[in-house]
Amino acid sequence: MEATKSIAIYPGSFDPLTNGHTDIIERALGIFDKVIVAILHNPKKTGLFTVEERKELIRESLAEHRDRIEVDSFDGLLVDYAEQKGARAIVRGMRAMGDFESEFQMAMMNRRLNRDVQTVFLITGLRWIFTSSSVIKEAASFGADISGMVSPVVHQRLKEKLGKE
Repeated sequence: MEATKSIAIYPGSFDPLTNGHTDIIERALGIFDKVIVAILHNPKKTGLFTVEERKELIRESLAEHRDRIEVDSFDGLLVDYAEQKGARAIVRGMRAMGDFESEFQMAMMNRRLNRDVQTVFLITGLRWIFTSSSVIKEAASFGADISGMVSPVVHQRLKEKLGKE
């Protein structure tokens, strides 16, 4: 009899994927058999990259983990999506205390909606504590060197997208 695989969902906008996100994904792979990187499709928000572009960037950036990650997008309730995918956990990265209140509130609501899906908080590595997609996009838009904060493929696509080549 084959053992049940432990599956976790790592949700986010990933616009774009940062090295902080990659750090959380790689650490989650140390805990779970499979991690589904799930992009929330929000038609009310317009990102720099389309959902399909983000999925492609994530797949390319994490190619060495392709056998243990899945890249997907969803809309609706996260706990419903987790149940549909057979995931028992939601992974959330936290950078600073400021993240805690909103993350805790979301975790409690998800628990209220589905007690079988647990939320696991991973503290971002110190190197990435001040790294966020929005800060990286802003810095890149002014031509700053963000190469150490994102994968080479994301760095290249950001330069192309922002016309900073």
